[in-house]
Amino acid sequence: MLLAIAEHGTASGAAQAVNLTQSAVSKHLRTLEETLGAVLFTRGSRGLVPTEAGRIYIKHARLALAELEAAGARISALKASPWSVRLHVLPIIGDRWLVPRFSRFAELHPEIDVQFTNFVTADTTEAADGVFRFGEGHWPGQKEDYLFGRNVALVGAPSLLSRMGGIVTAQDVRRYTVLDHFQTPLRWSEFASAQGLSDFEPTHTIRFGFYSLVIRAAISGQGLALVPRRLVQEELESGRLVNPAGLGFKSRNAYWFTTPEDRPMRTGLQAFHRWLLAEVRAS
Repeated sequence: MLLAIAEHGTASGAAQAVNLTQSAVSKHLRTLEETLGAVLFTRGSRGLVPTEAGRIYIKHARLALAELEAAGARISALKASPWSVRLHVLPIIGDRWLVPRFSRFAELHPEIDVQFTNFVTADTTEAADGVFRFGEGHWPGQKEDYLFGRNVALVGAPSLLSRMGGIVTAQDVRRYTVLDHFQTPLRWSEFASAQGLSDFEPTHTIRFGFYSLVIRAAISGQGLALVPRRLVQEELESGRLVNPAGLGFKSRNAYWFTTPEDRPMRTGLQAFHRWLLAEVRAS
């Protein structure tokens, strides 16, 4: 109720939000202030404004509410069907690796209900059974299984390389436009260090917010990209992309599948986990 007052700024607005009368909300506030021995709100030109004591109480009330929601999510997970699996999937993994293979799992296990989500919401009720991650492989409270991604290749379209005169050594990369992702740890500085290039400065850089767009731009000949080889294996085999002079590097970062350490895998997740690791080995 206190949070409703803080959000709406009036007792009447809070009353409507929590489906109580205005007098009941006002009485609850007075009782709370008497219990705490502090004034939590003062009346200003725009309604009820939290005092310093009120701000402290609101902050901790929100933390407590978040903990209660997390506990509710954990309890709900205990009651969930053993045949349901909720997965957080990075868009690039879903698009270029997992979804094209997923029909094989669905055929093997039609009884398992798999739900794919992403990282857009921080709502604790969206807790996943398994999460696909990108990083160095250390997440507190998680069991990690390495998938792939350490083998990073320099890639470009044959048309681009033909137009620009090709690449014989890493020094030649300086003449090209390079494609980058705002957030990926696969930095061109890491490539330059692995190739022994000092003061590496490409002619031009185009940056994208989605890794799938980096790959799409490379295929269309807009520049060179650094991509985990596994994600462009099909394009390399078909010739739509090439790895000039075999250039690339071994990255510290890669793709992983993680599951919470503090709860056992249910039947459905066990089946998906086995299938996932078998697919990684096979591919």
